[in-house]
Amino acid sequence: MSMESGIRKAAEGFAGSFRDAINERGLTLARLHEQLKVRGNRVSMATLSYWRSGARRPEGAQSMAALGDIEELLNLEPGALTALLGTTNRTGPLGPNQFPLDERELEEAVKDAFAALGAEYPDTSRELTTHSVTDVGADGNIAFSMTRSILQSTVGTVSSLPLLELNPGMSTPPPVFTAVSGGRIAAHYSHPNGEVHGVLFELDVPLTAPETSIVEWSVEYPTGFPPQRETGHALARQCRELLVWTRFHPDALPDRLEERVETPRGLTTTELFLEGRTSVHQVRRAFGPGALGLSWSFDDGR
Repeated sequence: MSMESGIRKAAEGFAGSFRDAINERGLTLARLHEQLKVRGNRVSMATLSYWRSGARRPEGAQSMAALGDIEELLNLEPGALTALLGTTNRTGPLGPNQFPLDERELEEAVKDAFAALGAEYPDTSRELTTHSVTDVGADGNIAFSMTRSILQSTVGTVSSLPLLELNPGMSTPPPVFTAVSGGRIAAHYSHPNGEVHGVLFELDVPLTAPETSIVEWSVEYPTGFPPQRETGHALARQCRELLVWTRFHPDALPDRLEERVETPRGLTTTELFLEGRTSVHQVRRAFGPGALGLSWSFDDGR
């Protein structure tokens, strides 16, 4: 099958699933267009019609951002439509690829981790959409996190990627990484300073630019692990959507919450409030390079 034929078949498969999802939700294309406009995605009615008919397919950063919102509006799993696009000849604008934190020593430790895991630095893949979910235990500390990401190769072929846990200024033992879907753990690494731990996640199927794949992994912090009361996700390149969802045990609802947005330009903090909820979700679109996180504390001294 030629590349052109493969792209055409992918567009037809996407169009059919897009039509079915719209019909199942009972939406008109005009109503979907209005909902996207409210979210700041100004994809035209004509473009949506082309996507539904299969005459065209989403390509480029703006279209992919709209597609992420469409999946949510149609009550689909993240990546459900994106994964049907298959190969395209475009990656869209890539933007800068740079260390997300203003921490020179930490970046050197990350470079050591990449070298030890046999990975190229900086990474040539990028996260198109990432959802990071963290559960906080009854002691008020992180117990478990799960991350799902739509990964795209931007140059050449990507067969593996490093997954790292960073704890600036704190030496810890390694947490427990588990490959949930899309690949397997091929190697482990811990930096001598104890601030960087990671694994090499080997993909089930190598990605040739600009192909995409969905990967999922978890990190567990076993009993006896040093207290962790900050969570988040860091990006070396701009991501079309980043979700950081922190879920607290009902017996460990914090008294103070602080959102932390860190980029190579500096750190911004904002006080947040639970307001009767047991979780906090932070969402950023077209975010990165940088890190989005949450820290918390208690008044009872725990």
